[in-house]
Amino acid sequence: MDAIAQENVDPLGEKDRLAFYVNAYNAWILREALAKYPTKSVKDLLFTFFTGKRIKVAGQQTSFDKLEKETIRAKFGEARIHFALNCASRSCPPLQPEAFRGDRLDAQFEKITQAFVNSERGVRISPDGNVELSKIFDWYAADFAKSGGVLPFINQRRTTPLPDGAKIGYQAYDWSLNETC
Repeated sequence: MDAIAQENVDPLGEKDRLAFYVNAYNAWILREALAKYPTKSVKDLLFTFFTGKRIKVAGQQTSFDKLEKETIRAKFGEARIHFALNCASRSCPPLQPEAFRGDRLDAQFEKITQAFVNSERGVRISPDGNVELSKIFDWYAADFAKSGGVLPFINQRRTTPLPDGAKIGYQAYDWSLNETC
């Protein structure tokens, strides 16, 4: 955590910086979730776990919320980060067993994104053809605009595209602690 706190990201290329920030977010989440353990959820009533300036990344005291919104999302404009960031909750995409690396970042992001949109956690299709998407697609819909919107983004990556005219809804987000991440 000391290395993450003190890292100088200025000489890094864009993909290496993005990989660093995603890895830093996930590492800090694990550390802070373990510090609260045992707990039912890292989320509290006012989201202070996410909004409190409790972490230090690349010389900046920050919060998970600021790191995600003002650094990762704002500076890199990469929609697939939503499947790389893990908030220690059951509805989050699974934590990857390896660190993200700039030289493999596109392939890593694409792999985890495809896995998520082809999973029940990402996209659930009921027997009557209605579709329930992860709440991530609702909260961050604007991030998928470069791909033509949420549905085109998903269909570009699904083994079986979503049916035309399907009724779209969103799954309830399960904030309970994902003890397996």
